[in-house]
Amino acid sequence: MAQQKKTALACTECGQRNYHMTPTQSGKNVRLEIKKFCRYCNKHTVHKETK
Repeated sequence: MAQQKKTALACTECGQRNYHMTPTQSGKNVRLEIKKFCRYCNKHTVHKETK
């Protein structure tokens, strides 16, 4: 069974890596940006895909 790579989603305000996901194969040059809840900032912020 092949291992899947995981990437982290980091909060743009505090820098904490709160969420993990499997990377998308399409658009490798574009990093995902999603507005999600950050429990450290205690509000909804933009989270960017990191390595």
